[in-house]
This record gives sequence, structure tokens and C-alpha cells, in this order.
Amino acid sequence: MNEASDPDRKDSADTPPRRRRGGGRSGNARRQGHEVIRQMPWRLPENTDRPTEPLDEAGILAIHDGAMRVLEEVGIEFLNDEARDLFRQAGCLVEGTNVRMGRDWVMEMLGRAPASFTLTPRNPDRQITVGGRTILFGNVSSPPNYWDMETGKVPGTRRHCADLLKLTQYFNCMHFAGGYPVEPVDIHPAVRHLDVLHDKLVLTDKVVHAYSLGPERVEDVMEMVRIAGGLSDEEFAATPRMYTNINSTSPLKHDWPMIDGCLRLIRRGQAAYVTPFTLAGAMAPVTMAGAVTLSIAEALSAIALFQWVVPGCPCVLGTFTSNVDMKSGAPAFGTPEYIRATQMTGQMARFYGLPLRASGSCAANVPDGQAMWETSNALWSAIQSGTNVVYHAAGWLEGGLIGSPAKFVMDCEVLQQIQRYFEPALTATAPGDIAVDAIAEVGSAGHFFGAAHTRERYTTAFYEPFLSDWRNYEAWDLAGGVWTAERAHFLWKEIVASFEPPPLDPAIAEELDAFVTRRKAEGGAPTDF
Repeated sequence: MNEASDPDRKDSADTPPRRRRGGGRSGNARRQGHEVIRQMPWRLPENTDRPTEPLDEAGILAIHDGAMRVLEEVGIEFLNDEARDLFRQAGCLVEGTNVRMGRDWVMEMLGRAPASFTLTPRNPDRQITVGGRTILFGNVSSPPNYWDMETGKVPGTRRHCADLLKLTQYFNCMHFAGGYPVEPVDIHPAVRHLDVLHDKLVLTDKVVHAYSLGPERVEDVMEMVRIAGGLSDEEFAATPRMYTNINSTSPLKHDWPMIDGCLRLIRRGQAAYVTPFTLAGAMAPVTMAGAVTLSIAEALSAIALFQWVVPGCPCVLGTFTSNVDMKSGAPAFGTPEYIRATQMTGQMARFYGLPLRASGSCAANVPDGQAMWETSNALWSAIQSGTNVVYHAAGWLEGGLIGSPAKFVMDCEVLQQIQRYFEPALTATAPGDIAVDAIAEVGSAGHFFGAAHTRERYTTAFYEPFLSDWRNYEAWDLAGGVWTAERAHFLWKEIVASFEPPPLDPAIAEELDAFVTRRKAEGGAPTDF
């Protein structure tokens, strides 16, 4: 067992995980680590279902007109000075921090945005497509707290973050490594991005993300991604290899660092996701159509700017529209309102020709029944809406305030079932699938267990769970009566204990280490504490 996977190891904030040296790019396709479970192979699932479309044409046009009126008549507050200068150059009306823009200009800019694009990480075999019918799943991102059955709820640490990154790499249904799966608050914010991105680039070989939280952080992450890929500056900028995801400050505001980060990335050929966080009844109108209208206006204002600056840059329209508990003000997720808002935003994304980002989410505090029904509702709303990128698909609890490895494993069971749902074999209608000969062979007095048709197909005919327990009560009870969350707890610990990082060329690893060491010595990103 290596140091990085030792469950009893005590890491300091400055201790990077140990790498398995060697292998290089030629070794990237090899299966990594001990196979604790039998899981589906890595693939990019295609959503073959027709989207659910609650809005008729008049409804789509009503939300579009509402969003355009917000942009034309009300305006969006842009706190970034450069952004306002760029809007002025584009002919928009800028008064103080308020920017108003005409619908014709907005639609012209949106026409420049690609409907799909690829992101290529350090392992080219992990390249993902954003757009079309492809649906991608990523890890929980940005919670400040961590929960498992031994620790309870505690502040996140680098060790917790690394364990969740190992799960992100291990599960083939995880297609990208988004934000920090838990904030390691034991690392000072000035250098946190250096340590976590180092861990992320060592422990995973999937597409990674940069937080737009200041120029130094964004520039550092781009440089680390370039180094990890063994790329020149020109090669890095030639095709999208990473992305940032920003949130507006609803209602009607984009802050300085978020826009700055996006501008820096798109100018170097990278992708920007714009995801307003609009909670109906709090930061958005209490009606779902009103909340969606506000969300669309906020997102399009930024995407239009980015297309003005870099025509054709890869952008994603994000939705995070839900409602609050009107008794307490607490955010709610996986609700009927959340589902409809996601479906409606999917229609609007198709109207504008943009890829869509949504989320898997819940308000539950522990990985219980509520956690799974709310998360499943959220995930299926992503499917129904034609979403391309699903953030927070595994590990999210307490409205995004907790990252949990047991919940991560439970969610991956659901994600694998969703991927199986889309396999063409389930709806194939060739003669062998229609099975008239098998029906005739068995007749009315037999059964299909022993039929040749069954024997030829039984090993692959149905989804095989790695976490669900399909035994009856008596068999389950005799085996110890272990509940799902506890099974997931044992499983994640076994996965982490046997984890082996993906290969990384020793020269690249050395260069990455040297960059982190130098930037730490320089102070990292400026803070006021």
C-alpha cells in the first residue's frame, strides 16, 4: 500500500500524495488499481430519450422575451471594470455598473457559440464531448464540510479532499473532476489551489476545473494543467483542455473575479460555464417561469460578452434554479419545482443552441432515503431536460454544505443504472430480441430459466448492482442486516485503501512539483489574512 492510500496516514497540508512513477502516456489506458467492484467500463453515455418539454412554443418565446426585456430595460450589474469597457466597445449602454444590451446584439453573439465541443485532459483517452446527446457526470464540488459514518460532520481537510478525488478517478461513471470535492480548510487559501490542483492532477487523469477566484489562482491552474499534459503554450491554447464554472450573484449581478477568470480562460482557448444560482422566492421570483427568466438573462449577459471577446469560444448555459422552504428560507433540491425549472431551462438551451449544465443535489443531511429520492429526482430531471453536464452528481449532502464518500458510492450506483438505461441493447428489436422462437420453445407450461435463449444471454441481460442488495429480508438479516449507507461506507474505504494513482511521467511530475514549490515560495494568491 502506498502512502497516499494509507487510511491511517496523517497528512499535513504541505504533504502531497505519493505518485506511482512511470507508465507515461502509453500506460494511461491500463486499468488502475485493485478492482474492488465490477463496474461498467469508461464511456460517454448518449441520452437517446426525447426531452420532456413542458413549455409550448408560446411559452418558450415568453421566457425569451422576458429575458431580453430584463437585459434591455433593467440591465445586469457588472462589477468588473474591463467587462464594462468591453460592453461599451460593443455598443451596449453602460451606466455606472449597470449594463443594458439589445436583444439583436445578444442573439448575434449567441449565434457565435458552438453547440458542442471537446475537453481533452492529460490522458487523451479521457477526452469528453460537451454537447449533443452526450451526458456527463462529475463529483460534488465546493462543500466546506465532510461527513462519513466515523467522523460525522467535520470541516473538510486535504485528506478528505484527496479521498474523494480517488473516488472520482476510480468510478468510470465520473467523467470529470470538477471543483474541490470538499474544501480543505486546513490549507491556507493563498496556496490551497496549488495543493488541491496538484493532488487532482496526480490522483486523476480526467478533465479538471479552475475556480475563478482571482487572477493568480486562474493563471496557476492553467499553467499546472499545461504542465501535467506535457504541452507547450501553443498546444494548450489550441483546443479546450479545462474549464471554469461561475455563478452570478443573483439577482442581476456578476462579480469581478468570476468574469475576470472567464475572460482569462477563453482568451487561452478554454471553456466557461455560466450557472446562475436562482432560488425562487429568495434570489429570484417565486414563480418558476420568473426564476428561469432571471436565470436565462443573467447567464446570457455573460455568454454574450465572452462571444464578443472571443468569437466561438466554448460556453455552457448552466441552470441551478430551485425553490426555498418558505418556512425557514433553507434551499430545497430535487423538488417538483426544481424538476420543472430544469426541464424548462433545457428547452431554452436548445432554443439558443447552447450546451446545458445541471446538477445532482439534495437537502438531506445524511445519506438516507431523502438524500436518494431528492438526488434521483435531480438526476432524472437532468436526463429529461437534455442536460449535457451534470455537476454534483455524486457525494452531495446538506444543500451542498457536505461532501460524503458514502453518498458518493450510493450515487454512483444510481449513475451506473442510468448509463445502463441508455444502452441500445435494452430497446433492441432484432429477431433474437423479439424472441418468438424462444417463446415457442418454452410454450405455456415451461419457464425461461433453462431456455437456450436465456443461457446465451443471462450474464449480460440485466444490470448487476455493486451496492444494492436484492436478497429477501431473511437472507439479508442472516448476513448481518447491513443498511445501504453502511455498505457504502465499507466500500469506499476499501476503494481508497487499494487506490493506485494513474501513471504520470516522472519528468512531468517533477516539473509540476517544482512549479507548486516556486509559487508557494512566492506567496501564492494574495489574501488579506
